[in-house]
Amino acid sequence: MENNQQMRKWLDDMNLSHPLVIAGPCSAETEDQVLKIAHDLKDTDVNYYRAGIWKPRTRPGNFEGVGALGLKWLQKVKEETGLKTTTEVANATHVKLALEHDIDMLWIGARSTVSPFIMQEIADALEGTDKIVLVKNPVNPDLSLWLGGIERLHTAGITKLGAIHRGFSTYKKTKYRNIPEWQLAIEFQNKFPDMPLICDPSHIAGKRDLVFDISQTALDLNYDGLMVETHHDPNNAWSDAAQQVTPSNLVHMMRDLKIRKETDEASEYNKKISGLRTQIDELDNELLELLGNRMKVSDEIGQLKKQRNVAVLQSNRWNAILGRMILEGETKGLSEEFVLRMFKAIHQESINHQEKIIKA
Repeated sequence: MENNQQMRKWLDDMNLSHPLVIAGPCSAETEDQVLKIAHDLKDTDVNYYRAGIWKPRTRPGNFEGVGALGLKWLQKVKEETGLKTTTEVANATHVKLALEHDIDMLWIGARSTVSPFIMQEIADALEGTDKIVLVKNPVNPDLSLWLGGIERLHTAGITKLGAIHRGFSTYKKTKYRNIPEWQLAIEFQNKFPDMPLICDPSHIAGKRDLVFDISQTALDLNYDGLMVETHHDPNNAWSDAAQQVTPSNLVHMMRDLKIRKETDEASEYNKKISGLRTQIDELDNELLELLGNRMKVSDEIGQLKKQRNVAVLQSNRWNAILGRMILEGETKGLSEEFVLRMFKAIHQESINHQEKIIKA
């Protein structure tokens, strides 16, 4: 895919004084709900009003959206507030209906991006459109799959393209609903610096109290905008209640977010070091997760030793681990002194855990 500034022309043409803001409810629930939220967002920094019409759900039986009826509600939003509209499309039928109702922007969700067949079907349905089309990252951290979906749209003649970073699924329990994997999004930016990149902090967070910090990180990494799920009564929302903010909270958030734009020769340095520091922060979080999981295993070993009346310290086992880790560390550029200090500290913490269990 050719990398040039034509990719971001649609965004530059908007001549915004702030990052692009896409906001609105996770799901269109009723006409009154859609219009109320739209009027609350009318005179704010919001540029596009979002609402899910078709909701892909992991398991059947949950609310799966109001369907095409909701497109008429979005038309009313545009008529009454002047806000441009956007919704998710997952197949050719969705595309056809959205275009017929003059939806201004379409996005393709994470569950669709994982399938080249679905992406090609949508690309064929959109061929030649002048609508803006955004592509969310796939649910799994696969950069090639993400780029491949965008390339299919580009090959179909769609020039107004952008990407949405909404985080990645993981079987591990973390503070995020979907782990951000910032380093992968940074790699995406490095490959296509002229492709508009939007952050979806709502789906990364899963909880509204994390949305602000994730948004700030995205802006620090020079993202072009934010897609924030917004509901006038989030606690009673029909889907994703925990991660939606109120319109007033969104206004406060946009006011408090810091936009760091450099104009001198140091800007490239600041961009790179910010990206690298974010990678370190993410890796540090992963280290703590791994150490926490290691201690849980140590606790289980402590329980076994207590049952069998076995001593906590097993010197032969410990010396074997230490020797192996020193050799492994050398292959990764880590000094013997560092490896010794680190694993002695880890081993001592394991002993503390096991002694606590045995003495209990």
